[in-house]
Amino acid sequence: MFKSKYLYPTLATVAAVSATGVYLNQNKELAASLKQNIQSLNIFKNFTVANESADKSKVFLGDGNWIDLKISKIEELSHDTKRFTFAFEDPEQVSGLKTASCILAKYVTPKGNNVIRPYTPTTDVDHKGSLDLVIKRYPDGKFGNHIHSLKEGDSVTFKGGILKWDWKPNSFPEIVLLGGGTGITPLYQLINEITKNPEDKTKIKLFYGNKSESDILLKKELDSIASKYPDQVEIKYYLDNVDASKKDFKKGFITKEDLSSHVKPENQVFVCGPPPFMKAFSGPKKSPSDQGELTGVLADLGASKENVFKF
Repeated sequence: MFKSKYLYPTLATVAAVSATGVYLNQNKELAASLKQNIQSLNIFKNFTVANESADKSKVFLGDGNWIDLKISKIEELSHDTKRFTFAFEDPEQVSGLKTASCILAKYVTPKGNNVIRPYTPTTDVDHKGSLDLVIKRYPDGKFGNHIHSLKEGDSVTFKGGILKWDWKPNSFPEIVLLGGGTGITPLYQLINEITKNPEDKTKIKLFYGNKSESDILLKKELDSIASKYPDQVEIKYYLDNVDASKKDFKKGFITKEDLSSHVKPENQVFVCGPPPFMKAFSGPKKSPSDQGELTGVLADLGASKENVFKF
């Protein structure tokens, strides 16, 4: 058994509970905890941040300052999900983030209340000039509904970055990624980081569940990576509703049998999805700074807390 290299800054995980804000929309206790900590403390004081010194070539410096970025492009990915591209002031700038990091997005309501949510960029950390966020709109999601109402040219306020897992090449022979819905964003960040590095030989197994084919986010990008690196990346899609003639998808849920040959002590498992997904496979976090007990399918397969990380 081995020790995983978790990053547990005192409050960082409060903001990093979900790359897409899905937890905060559906877990009122968690949302209240985030709000209380943001209001009462300087949440960046004890962070291990993605960057430690000011660098004009980088947009996000981890210094706690809010910055405004303009929306340069909006692309509809599904009936309730859009990809927003935010332009940097200098086209030669990079985000300054590391894998795997998220940023905080904020808007102020008409009543003067701050609404703050964490999101994981899907753009390569070395990409110049802009940053992409994939954001789903939930019926009762305050930030999602707000940003979906914006147009190209409008601005959004951000700060960050918050490093959730400090990826090191070849740390494990294989990583197993379990994703549901918009929980794909931090997993995609890992996939992209590993495959762009020819020295990183880590094998990747992605098990990705959605309601329907139209709900699969970043499928074009995922399929492109899998096609380019067939010996390194394997992706399996699971759908609640799918035509039996479509052989690229499996109908139903990710099963214990699907995972049994991959969940091993030497491999690392990463899990990200909505609360029911987390409950089924790994159990929820006990608190924003505590991964909690390992339960569900992964526990049944004999996995340990040390080789499972919940985004």
